[in-house]
Amino acid sequence: MSLTTFGLKKSPWVYHVNVGACNNCDIEVLELLTPRYDVERLGIVLVGSPRHADALLVTGICTRQAEPRLREIYRQTPKPCVVFCIGSCAMTGGIFRHAYHFSRPVDEVIRDEDPNAIIAYIPGCPPKPEAMIAGAAKALAAL
Repeated sequence: MSLTTFGLKKSPWVYHVNVGACNNCDIEVLELLTPRYDVERLGIVLVGSPRHADALLVTGICTRQAEPRLREIYRQTPKPCVVFCIGSCAMTGGIFRHAYHFSRPVDEVIRDEDPNAIIAYIPGCPPKPEAMIAGAAKALAAL
């Protein structure tokens, strides 16, 4: 195991990206930072720049307007980078799948940039904070 993978598993720094969400998933993500769940005690830190992030937390459907921005954000992250698709909208488009502004699921956009990208899926509408913590732990343990 390399030093970067070891650091990623023990203390992932996360950058949150909203690519067109209805904000329900965003509210649940922010709840992770409250004292009730306190993910910082687990080493998970929300950072303000993708250049400092080990993981991307992507919420919402990938709209046509947000797709090039998501690609650029993924290019800026140091590799290896884990991409967490939070909620059914990020995974499949959810209830907005047939909307006029829907581009495609987040994993397809990321796989165009990097076919070997590490992508974790956390289903739900919106997923509960417990599910996000369990999904993150399971994905990081698999590295």
